[in-house]
Amino acid sequence: MARLQRAAPIGIPVHLLQRGNNRQACFNMNGDYAAYLWWLREYSEKFQVEIHVWSLMKNHIHLLCTPQLEGGLSRMIQALGRQYVRYFNYQNHRTGTLWEGRYRSCLVQPEGYLLKVYRYIELNSVRKKYVSKPSDYHWSSYQINAQGKPSALCKPHAEYLKLGESKAERTEKYQEMFEQSSREDLLEEIRDSTNKGLAFGDESFKIEVEKMTGRRVRSLKSGRPFGWRKQKSS
Repeated sequence: MARLQRAAPIGIPVHLLQRGNNRQACFNMNGDYAAYLWWLREYSEKFQVEIHVWSLMKNHIHLLCTPQLEGGLSRMIQALGRQYVRYFNYQNHRTGTLWEGRYRSCLVQPEGYLLKVYRYIELNSVRKKYVSKPSDYHWSSYQINAQGKPSALCKPHAEYLKLGESKAERTEKYQEMFEQSSREDLLEEIRDSTNKGLAFGDESFKIEVEKMTGRRVRSLKSGRPFGWRKQKSS
């Protein structure tokens, strides 16, 4: 059987979700969050993955990133996970695994869809009732994307840069995005795409991704499975 191509093609944004094993805490104090972000910067640079958005929650993390090197995303997550687990186990006098198996992810169409995932990730702390507004949560990228806080980690995507010619214009437009109410069907589509490893985008984008990767990234409709080919009757 032919080997499937990579599931994270170069240049296509990826929304990534990684949970603690059995939903256990991955971060116990501020130093834990800071350490994770430090190593995220180190390994994202090493494996050429551009980080656009993040939100570190008590028992899971969200990233929106774009790999620029074949295999770079999986190698980054593997190296980062191992480094952080060693640190976390030492700090907490524990042994064993920390993460819940493989991370979950979905490919994201840049045009018309990427900024929706920006918003989804940076509002996670509000939906989880950690804070009442995203600007109050220190362990996400909102203060960078919405308020212009300097960051050596965050690399703005071209779709974000289209919001305005200047930083002031971009941050103003970005904040306006968060004034809109969240559509539950959109939130569910992002969750479903991520949990099932599908693509978040329009039909033509999904078809193109399937051709590129050899993997199914659309929800199966009832009836014929992916790859089904009608056979001639004997």
